[in-house]
Amino acid sequence: MIRYALRCERGHAFDSWFQSSATYDSQRKRGLVACPVCESIKVDKAIMAPRIARKGKSKSAPEPVAPAADDTTSTSLVMAPQERELVAKLRELRDTVLRNADNVGNKFPEEARKMHYGDTEHRAIYGEATTEEARALIDEGIEVAPLPVLPGDRN
Repeated sequence: MIRYALRCERGHAFDSWFQSSATYDSQRKRGLVACPVCESIKVDKAIMAPRIARKGKSKSAPEPVAPAADDTTSTSLVMAPQERELVAKLRELRDTVLRNADNVGNKFPEEARKMHYGDTEHRAIYGEATTEEARALIDEGIEVAPLPVLPGDRN
C-alpha cells in the first residue's frame, strides 16, 4: 500500500491510500479519485517528503504515527466540516462493530470460513487477516470489510 498526499484543482489537500502507484494512475484516469471536499476529479499528487530510515535503525519502513488528539497540528484541524462528519460517522460505525462483535484475533479467516460454510453459527466477528487472506476470503464469496483507521487513532 502507498499513501499519497493529494490536492485538487481548488487547492483542497487530502491523503489517500492505493494498492500501488499504477493503481493510483488507473483510478485517476477513470475519474475515480475525487476531492472529498468539492468532489472535483481534477486531482494531482502533492509534493511529499520521503520517509527515510536513519542509519543503525531497522531496515523496515517506519510505521506511521497517528497524531495525538490534543496535537494542534492534527490533520483533523484542516478537515472540512463534511470530512469531520464522515470521520465521526465512520468512528461510530467502527466502535459499534467493536462493541457488538467477537474479536477472534488472527483466527479471523478460519472463523469466517466456518460460518460461511455452515460449520459454526453465524455471529458478528472481527479480527486480523493479511491482505492475501482477505482476498482469498473474498474470492470464496465470503463478505469481509476492513475496519477503518481514522485520523486521531493511536497505534
